[in-house]
Amino acid sequence: MIEAEVLHPSVLTAEDAVQWATWAQATPDFGSPLLGPDFAQAVGALRPDARVAVFRWGGAVRGFLAFHARPSGYARPIGSPFSDYHALITPPGQPVDGAQALAAAGVSAFRVTALIDPWGCFPAVPAPTDEGFLIRLDGAGAEAYSERLRALSPKRFKNWRRLESKLEREVGPISMVGPDYSQAAYDLLMRWKREQLKRTGLHDFLGADWSRGLMQTLFDKRDGDLQGLMITLRAGDRIIAGHFGVRLGGVYHPWIASIDPQGGAWSPGQTLLSRAIRFMPQLGLNTYDLAPGHAHYKAPFCMDRRPVAEGMAVAATSAGRFRSQAEGAWTVAGHAAPAVGRLRRRMDHIAAVELSVGGRIKGLLGAVAAQGRRGRGAEGVDDALGGV
Repeated sequence: MIEAEVLHPSVLTAEDAVQWATWAQATPDFGSPLLGPDFAQAVGALRPDARVAVFRWGGAVRGFLAFHARPSGYARPIGSPFSDYHALITPPGQPVDGAQALAAAGVSAFRVTALIDPWGCFPAVPAPTDEGFLIRLDGAGAEAYSERLRALSPKRFKNWRRLESKLEREVGPISMVGPDYSQAAYDLLMRWKREQLKRTGLHDFLGADWSRGLMQTLFDKRDGDLQGLMITLRAGDRIIAGHFGVRLGGVYHPWIASIDPQGGAWSPGQTLLSRAIRFMPQLGLNTYDLAPGHAHYKAPFCMDRRPVAEGMAVAATSAGRFRSQAEGAWTVAGHAAPAVGRLRRRMDHIAAVELSVGGRIKGLLGAVAAQGRRGRGAEGVDDALGGV
């Protein structure tokens, strides 16, 4: 029978961390900075509710699952809502029974929003209905990749080139800076993002102490495999747009995408991505992972996809079955009234960010007050890129 040792990421043994990282690297679907021990430990440094379940069977380690332990046996993916991917990490081709694993870990229900499950650990979770978007350079290099994209959509790229020329003509020569270690530039991107969230009525996921601390800690990190990475697009001396996220080796996962609120006429988000592809070799990157969502914006740049699933993984216990029935009721209600589904997702997002009851109440009140701004304040997909 499978057994679980549940511990805080800070006390994970070096041996187990190496095993976890090795298995993650051995499976292409697990090739994300968010799915290894380094990310769990970075979050754990700021979240006392962070946990890692180390699963064993017959005395041998069989898998790892990182999560946040919430009351009544409920769990969310580690780092949620920055957890654009999550998974039960096992050896290649050797699944663990997810329902039994959750029961062994004392988890009755595990809320998943972008589950990667190549080995079928959680068969009860609905089949993937979404996908992550990835820019992966092959042996031909960045220029060849860009040419392939241009050939697939010549009209779109011609328009983007026109906008680039307009930006250069009206502001100044375009350049990319990365890694950009400027604290002033980082502060500017974060301010733009928070202002955008306020304008569009979305919950400020950067308002919580732990989330701001996580971003700043990763930005300041200069050693180890996992580091923050900021890339900025400049016209002359002016910052026009930027990405901030986390990298592990050659894989980059940007979370924050910000543009100058006064720069929408130049569509700098497209210019940023187009230039970033050609900039990847200078940064030592082979993968630029844009995560799920905003398909209409990301798809033109990405020739690779990663299937992800959303739902509730439950334990093989009576509490898990009760949770499963409750989830089914929510799902039915959401299909009957889409507003119910949107409310559920909004509540989940706020609960993932805000750790106190007071913070959650404030977030829900803010969500109600912001309903009138939703939709009216849209600045277009340029201002909404980002994994969260």
